Amino acid sequence: MNDLCRGRVAVVTGAARGIGRAYAVELARQGAAVVVNDLGGARDGSGADPRPAQAVAEEIRAAGGDAVANTDDVADHEAAGRLVRTALREFGRLDVVINNAGILRDRMLVNMTPADWDDVIRVHLRGTFAVSQHAAAHWRARAKAGEPVDARLINTSSSSGLFGNPGQCNYAAAKAGIAGFTVTAALELERYGVTVNAVYPAAASRLTDGLGVYAGREPDPLRDPAMIAPLVVWLASAESRGVTGRMFGVRGNSVTVAEGWRPGPSVDRAERWDPAELGAVIPALVGRARPNAAPALDSVTAG
Repeated sequence: MNDLCRGRVAVVTGAARGIGRAYAVELARQGAAVVVNDLGGARDGSGADPRPAQAVAEEIRAAGGDAVANTDDVADHEAAGRLVRTALREFGRLDVVINNAGILRDRMLVNMTPADWDDVIRVHLRGTFAVSQHAAAHWRARAKAGEPVDARLINTSSSSGLFGNPGQCNYAAAKAGIAGFTVTAALELERYGVTVNAVYPAAASRLTDGLGVYAGREPDPLRDPAMIAPLVVWLASAESRGVTGRMFGVRGNSVTVAEGWRPGPSVDRAERWDPAELGAVIPALVGRARPNAAPALDSVTAG
């Protein structure tokens, strides 16, 4: 055991497998008590099974750490409240929330069903909102009562949401929404002693299994989910209190700070534009602008 997160209590959603499990295990190794949340559903969101979350909690306890399992559905607002209260009941406090739960329903836009859209948005975006809101209300109440708060909210975006990826309009929309949510929540919660950041990880997980981009490739040790955990655990620690509102890309030993949308070339004039006039203006303006950013092929992720 190490001491970077000693005395801190963390909730990790989607923590039974892949990246989420790596977060939970490393947080415990660094001294945190962990609520291991996972509904135990399939990759597409179907079904439920309490055993995966229980197994991770047992693994942590067997190694000398503190952990409890929780199987609440993070996208159910009432259940998300129960998840937050689990940390308070079991460990007496809450310092860190890592929103990691997710599902995939990949289809091209023309083939996507309303259920494919709604279910992905529900788990990723509503799930991030629901757990974050309950945690934020707790931290605000503590701050207003005069108690010291040094809390962390860490969300999971994706290169699909920041840069785009064919076949993932639903997933990309959810992950882009989480990026916008992160920046805004950081502005709102800073006054209460809460930092809010997000990661867009590149690692092998249950969600990436079977994606065509990885078909036929040899296993890549740099895509081990354990490689993502150090950055997230540092963000969960007291050492990160000066960092908020940021998006971090991480693959293997590489860490990137995303710089977000920035205004590019512009044109202005005193009179209102006639639509017909813009044909001589917009193509030239786009020609002066840098292309949209795009990730390397092997950074396409499903976080």
